[in-house]
Amino acid sequence: MLKKSVVTLILLFITNITIAKTLTMKLDSLDIIAQEYVKLSLSIGQHHSSYIDAYYGPKEWEPTGKPIPLQSLLETTRHLIRTIEEIEIPENEKQRAEFLSIQLKGADVFIRMQLGEKVLFDDESKELYDAVSPTLDLASFDKTLAELEALFPGEEPLNQKMKAFDEIFVIPTEKLDTVFVAAITEARERTKQHINLPANESFKIEYVTNKVWSGYNWYKGNNFSVIQLNTDFPIYINRAIDLASHEGYPGHHVFNSQMEQHLVNNNGWIEYSVYPLFSPMSLLAEGSANYGIEVTFPHDERIKFEKEVLFPLAGIDPELVEKYYQVDGIKQKLSYIDNYVAKHYLDGKIDKEQAIELLMKYALTSREKSTQRIGFIEANRSYVINYNLGQDIVKAYVSELAGEDPNKRWQVFAELLAFPKTASMMTK
Repeated sequence: MLKKSVVTLILLFITNITIAKTLTMKLDSLDIIAQEYVKLSLSIGQHHSSYIDAYYGPKEWEPTGKPIPLQSLLETTRHLIRTIEEIEIPENEKQRAEFLSIQLKGADVFIRMQLGEKVLFDDESKELYDAVSPTLDLASFDKTLAELEALFPGEEPLNQKMKAFDEIFVIPTEKLDTVFVAAITEARERTKQHINLPANESFKIEYVTNKVWSGYNWYKGNNFSVIQLNTDFPIYINRAIDLASHEGYPGHHVFNSQMEQHLVNNNGWIEYSVYPLFSPMSLLAEGSANYGIEVTFPHDERIKFEKEVLFPLAGIDPELVEKYYQVDGIKQKLSYIDNYVAKHYLDGKIDKEQAIELLMKYALTSREKSTQRIGFIEANRSYVINYNLGQDIVKAYVSELAGEDPNKRWQVFAELLAFPKTASMMTK
């Protein structure tokens, strides 16, 4: 017991020295602040297993031993925020400083929440992701349900009728890899025509189970990703291109690779070597990955590729392509139901069963799939806004600068991936 107490005291002493060093050292440049930000992020990650999504910076910065107390990390966070506001920033680094400051403010609220502070959904999303979802009411979703009811008349609940329709478009398990590889290969070739990808960039595909998400990209650094697809539930044919683009090209794999290439390797901006999942960067990460689907596969081109390649590979009648995407286009109007349900559930206005029933009705999912989605919301909270709101913000930003020119659209989109902006930076 004595030895254990001595070790504990020594670790506490070292921790206090580390914090004191950060609070007293001369932070007179963004490079030094960036280093402290990386170390801070990694230390926060010791308190939450999902906080660090990717890290490919110096190995020796990875913390070992007893985690630094959250209150001490909060003090460090606020010190770094104040320092950015106080030091003189060169003109060519003002965007860098603004992005770093917003990231740190996200870390502030995340630490407070880990300390037990209760934060309402909109306040959480504003501080964590730099954006607030629009106010929603169920009446707007009811109009979309009425459109679908007109296409699928009958007495059965709409989600059951939609399930019966969707089952026609399930990719058979034995054909899933063939279909997904075809989709991601095409997405990669299309992306390469507009974005200069590193010669060594590559990825590995894995099929997994027992996850709360449908797909995930684990970026490992040096332009390599592991892309996982969750096979707990059937994967429908539209998800092949969606996941290939979102997780791969020009989505998460390309986004991380572009930051590593342009910001970490070329500019020496070490702060981009760490990606805290619960941070403002995620709105751009998820929003650009979703918007990147239509950038890579404009509607008519997608329909053509699906009809000629993916539907036949999956053994699905290609003549059903137009009907399927007509219905899918209507269902897209329901995407914000996740935000509505998450806000009301997490703010205590509805219970879990009511949340599941709302998803069954408005997301048109089964009870099992709706329950899985609630699991995602419980684990990731206001992160859900990054998919739909993030997509809309990125699309509006790119469209304003590029207009209808597809080549200009790719150019603006690529610049955004290489030199990221948070939501408020895109909506100024």
